[in-house]
Amino acid sequence: MKIILNQDVPNLGEIGDVKDVAAGYARNFLLPRDLAVVYNTKTVAVFAKKQAEIDAIKASKRQASTSLKDQLEAEELAITMPAGANGKLYGAVNNATVADELLKKGIQVDRKKIEVPGRAIKSTGNYKVLVHLYEKEEATIRVAIAGQEVKVEKTEDGDQPKKQRVRKVRVEAAEPQTDEEQAAAFEAAINAGQM
Repeated sequence: MKIILNQDVPNLGEIGDVKDVAAGYARNFLLPRDLAVVYNTKTVAVFAKKQAEIDAIKASKRQASTSLKDQLEAEELAITMPAGANGKLYGAVNNATVADELLKKGIQVDRKKIEVPGRAIKSTGNYKVLVHLYEKEEATIRVAIAGQEVKVEKTEDGDQPKKQRVRKVRVEAAEPQTDEEQAAAFEAAINAGQM
């Protein structure tokens, strides 16, 4: 089915683009949400009148993407994460982490547009992260990841603290007891070391 896009649709196209899509996709998703209109002579004439406005929108997006590219490439992110002695991180740096760090510097970028090498960085070092901007414009951000040692408290004898074992007590169902009988049974279980 041939359609004309009313708005930008990720992974499909921009406003004013003529696309050929599956009929179900058009009827069930694009047309009900007013993201597109059916391609016919009437809609083509409407979009021909709007072409100057659409071109102005695209030009402003290109300009904004160019300025964002310059701003991103001027930045160098320094991220500190908990890491072991060998430089391996206890977590990972992914596109959401990079987006959060950029937001702290006042730059808002959709995390879906950020491409981290290997989808996640798991060790300290210097990396280059790619940000997809408008059309085929891309920016490269330098990211320096430093490790922060995690201190583990040790006991007096030098060993790491051990988890205390929790005893499970098996309670057998019996005839209903009064409150005094239950309290006496509970006290007997404590004295016997079952709890």
